Amino acid sequence: MASNASPLHVVRCVCLLLLAASASATVAARRHGPAAPVAGQSMYLAPSCRAHTASLTDFGGVGDGTTSNTAAFKSAVDHLSQYSGEGGGGAMLYVPAGKWLTGPFNLTSHFTLFLHSDAVILGSQDMAEWPIIDPLPSYGRGRDKIGGRYASLIGGSNLTDVVITGANGTIDGQGAMWWSKFHQNKLKYTRGYLIEVMHSDTVVIANVTLVNSPAWNIHPVYSSNVVVQGVTILAPTHSPNTDGINPDSCSHVRIEDCYIVSGDDCVAIKSGWDEYGIAYGMPSQHIVVRRLTCVSPTSAVIALGSEMSGGINDVRAEDITAVNSESGVRIKTAVGRGAYVRDVFVRRMSLDTMKWVFWMTGNYKSHPDDKYDPNAIPVVENISYQDVVATAVNTAARLEGIQGAPFRDICIANVTATLAKSRKYPWTCTDVEGVSAGVTPSPCQPLQGSHDGACPFPTDTLPIDQLVLQQCAYSVPAI
Repeated sequence: MASNASPLHVVRCVCLLLLAASASATVAARRHGPAAPVAGQSMYLAPSCRAHTASLTDFGGVGDGTTSNTAAFKSAVDHLSQYSGEGGGGAMLYVPAGKWLTGPFNLTSHFTLFLHSDAVILGSQDMAEWPIIDPLPSYGRGRDKIGGRYASLIGGSNLTDVVITGANGTIDGQGAMWWSKFHQNKLKYTRGYLIEVMHSDTVVIANVTLVNSPAWNIHPVYSSNVVVQGVTILAPTHSPNTDGINPDSCSHVRIEDCYIVSGDDCVAIKSGWDEYGIAYGMPSQHIVVRRLTCVSPTSAVIALGSEMSGGINDVRAEDITAVNSESGVRIKTAVGRGAYVRDVFVRRMSLDTMKWVFWMTGNYKSHPDDKYDPNAIPVVENISYQDVVATAVNTAARLEGIQGAPFRDICIANVTATLAKSRKYPWTCTDVEGVSAGVTPSPCQPLQGSHDGACPFPTDTLPIDQLVLQQCAYSVPAI
């Protein structure tokens, strides 16, 4: 840069509240999308509009796909962090059209990272640019390997009001190198994620495309008030552990209008691993998933666990579409996990070409070490599925609880699963208890208790649905 003071571009905020008087009006307003900008302006959604903006090129960024921009991203965030304090008005970093190669960098508070529609942030292929960081305390080790882990491409900790958005610009982790090294057991540490935000409040990820993550794509952890909206996530269906969106020990999360093609679970709700998660003790709770479209031939559309040792409760999923996926909803746990998965409500799912519609397992053989407590028995209860249509299904359900600790209070109603081939036993059930009504093919005997034909689904509005997003307009910086 020619001087210490980067040129700052005035941002004009047009604050159009999207919060309506009722929950239904709130959802409808969000779905209409932003108003059309005037000539020379672009729009973005944020909890608050930013008073300052700068372009990555102001900090020496070069979008040729080969020049490293790690220093440019770090310098830009560092400079704009001066506006992150109370009364600073916040700041936005504009990433213009181009291919911006970078190693990991962290964001700051009251900050928006905005990607032009033709902007592509590329994850560096130089492993020396990826720092090694400590394992998560609720996991005790890296997920792939004992010890530390590589930093995520875009990260941050202890943040307030942080936004990653754009005109559907792209963040490309260039994960093929990482997948190859993982398969060949050539990595000393656990792979980094595409986006990881820790210990943060009010996080919005919207209107971006994420491709080829080294592992998980979006990982909010130990955070609250998280919105993931209008995000497209793409990875080869054979790529290892490329989960889509994994809220982990998080409260008040809204995931909606996302399209995910993945080599693992499209959405996986987690809360720590065995004795480490039990000790950390932070649940994932008050989570809503709406209008999700998923393709995941080897994994679940929505998974709960298997790392759930801080507990999972109050999960609401509705209007879910999936094609060529292994299972619609999967609960994964094991002896040693402890804690609970309870109050899970799912309705209006449309599924095609599935291995299972529903899958629960209490014998998921994955532990961080041999120090887990064999007396830490997880509780799975109050699980409701209703209004599900599934076609070309191999098996309706595989439900396997824990001997002596059955999964209980399962409710299944108004479900039709059309099998690809006739099966003598379309349901497999052990150590489960529940009721059903209007289910085809007829469920297994432990689920044949009768009820009034409808499973519960909460009618109250979660606080995350009251989060106000504003529509903000800004003048595109001249490049």
